Amino acid sequence: MASLITAVRSKLLQAIRSVNPPGRWKILVVDEHSQKLLGSVLKQFDILEENVTLIESISSHREPQQFEAVYLLMPTTQNVNRIIKDFSDGRQQYLGAHLFFVDGLSETLFEHLTTSPAEPHLKGLQDLFVNFWATEAQTFSLQSPGLFFNTYSPPRNEAAFKSARLKLEEELRFVSKTIANVCITLNEFPYVRYYMPTHHTPLGPLKPNDQTRAPPPPEGSGRWRTNLARGDAARAYEVADTDFVTKLLAFMIQQNLDEYRRVNPEFPKASDPPRPRGTLIITDRSMDTVAPFIHEFTYQAMCNDLLQIDDGTKYMYKFQSSVGSYEDKIATLSDADSVWTTVRHMHMREAIDKLMADFNKFMEENAGFKGEGAASLNDMKDMLANLPQYQEQREKFSLHLNMAQDCMNLFEKHKLPLVANVEQCCATGLTAEGKTPKTLVEEMVPLLDSQEVINANKVRMVALYIQHRDGVPEEDRRRLYQHARLSMTDQDAVNSLVHLGVRISRGPSDKDTKKKLKQKTSSDDEYELSRYRPLLRTVIEEHSTNKLDPTLFPYVKDSPIVLSPAASLKQTTPQTTSLRSAKPSWHKAVRPNVLAESKQRVIVFVVGGMTYSEIREAYSLSTLLNKDIYIGSTHAITPRNFIDDLKVVEIAGVGSRAVPNGVSLATAHNTYQEYYDEKYFTPDPPVLQRPTLSVPKDSKHSANKLTKTPSSYSTSSASLVGSGTVEKEEKKKKKGLFRF
Repeated sequence: MASLITAVRSKLLQAIRSVNPPGRWKILVVDEHSQKLLGSVLKQFDILEENVTLIESISSHREPQQFEAVYLLMPTTQNVNRIIKDFSDGRQQYLGAHLFFVDGLSETLFEHLTTSPAEPHLKGLQDLFVNFWATEAQTFSLQSPGLFFNTYSPPRNEAAFKSARLKLEEELRFVSKTIANVCITLNEFPYVRYYMPTHHTPLGPLKPNDQTRAPPPPEGSGRWRTNLARGDAARAYEVADTDFVTKLLAFMIQQNLDEYRRVNPEFPKASDPPRPRGTLIITDRSMDTVAPFIHEFTYQAMCNDLLQIDDGTKYMYKFQSSVGSYEDKIATLSDADSVWTTVRHMHMREAIDKLMADFNKFMEENAGFKGEGAASLNDMKDMLANLPQYQEQREKFSLHLNMAQDCMNLFEKHKLPLVANVEQCCATGLTAEGKTPKTLVEEMVPLLDSQEVINANKVRMVALYIQHRDGVPEEDRRRLYQHARLSMTDQDAVNSLVHLGVRISRGPSDKDTKKKLKQKTSSDDEYELSRYRPLLRTVIEEHSTNKLDPTLFPYVKDSPIVLSPAASLKQTTPQTTSLRSAKPSWHKAVRPNVLAESKQRVIVFVVGGMTYSEIREAYSLSTLLNKDIYIGSTHAITPRNFIDDLKVVEIAGVGSRAVPNGVSLATAHNTYQEYYDEKYFTPDPPVLQRPTLSVPKDSKHSANKLTKTPSSYSTSSASLVGSGTVEKEEKKKKKGLFRF
């Protein structure tokens, strides 16, 4: 299976390697965003290995160099002007410029470049289409949590609907180009499907409103019975009722992919053996508002829920050094950590068993340990302190030992066995024995009254119970809040579920909401507290067996030839051929991983945040369905983040961590390029002061002395000469590799 991290890394390395100047050495020029993107998949050492002698920031003061340069930049007007400035007015910053843009460069900026004074110095130009964050092998993100509020926050008043919708469409245009980048990087031209809910109208700025809806049809036109006879006016008026965020985004993505294919007719390049055409499924957070509240007990999900992990990757813990003292260490949880990738999707009980088994094996093989080995987390802790010579492995085991132990301590402290049982009954609608829960309120109320249960967990139980009941009477909701002693902001979090299409209040005559997509019961669950499966699992499974309702998930354009479920499953099963009946092909060498290369792909994108349980399902279903499944979103969410965002979704995110000042009230830009330029704007460095003459009053003989004003910036360089040695430049300060 193609790893997204590997795919992006390969594209960037290939771009750098493609530049082979006569002098062998080259300079890499980056901007603030492209440098972060580069650093997310490559280390400085990897870059320097490609004959790069220096990495410079395009926004810093740079001295002219006698090397050719590889520019790796965002395609902004600002960066294009900086490139032109490097080769204008008699200035030649480098011997030549090889341009690589992270996103597609617009035709306007391309013409601006090719008609500028810099044109004779340009040796090549290529768009890489890698502007997305490959967070895991099968996971990608936009790292744009603020889009949650653009999507679901109601406009402040009736007059604000139009500007809020235009702003959202502008953001969606960027999202669509990012998702298209993922498809292009994977060499995939997928079918595009999108979620069309039937139990609520469009949400947020897309809610049907007179400001954004087309004018109503003339009176009397309603007598026409057929859709065709009713005319364009009636259809245009009614389209607002189906303008869901998923639909708008799906059509934009299709347009982007069609445009790319028009310019690049060979896309997608044929693979050997041929790969069945994949599918891109667009959904959003409103499809499953249960998953973000559930306590998950698989390792990655549980750690991100209970521990303070920044952005799902940075975790601070206490590490015991070889001398016995404790020190704070910040660990990075990524695909580079083999221990993490091995256990992250295991149930916590299995993960702990695996950690101890691997630790005991490591002790036997490397430390010459004789004895019974570690039987508990505490045993591991004691034995780790006595392994100073295996620093790297010690740190990995120590990290995951600390994380697992902290999770289990909180599991008991916060009464999670009891809390999670209530959550599972609410989410699945069934008890562990498979029966309808009849004592749910009796089990929940003591937990709501308890001071040992933290408020965040009470919010989760109340939110899940209200969804289980498909809304409750106002008086019942008030009593639940009273039992839980929820603050006003905690109550706002539950009440704000209405902005995600959830019914929270119901009267005696209200009927149950009819949802086409429902939780499937499973009888093979090993753990009682892990019975709930995200709805995304059902969607992917039903899509793979051609059972997914085409009215609930319609295709944008063309759709695949529908096979019977049996034929579809048969197609995904690896074929084995007998040598007796097959004609041997002697002229072809056997290639490894042939079947892996030809697996059909499913790419899922969740607007408004993906949960770690949904990420886990993408991995597990890849194996189960024999497909390559990738999942991406605007951002990854934890229950804590989700509740915090719900607290302020009513007020457009004011006070949130993502957008403290709330969603911008500024009108949408006139062009997409203006929006893009603002998004990736980086300030220019301060103007350099020229050296000034200073004549001390107390000396007549010092008139010719120059006093250099201290520079407002520091330069750094590491120039490699032909032999590969480092040429030290004494005139420059050296604080690192980057010139920022």
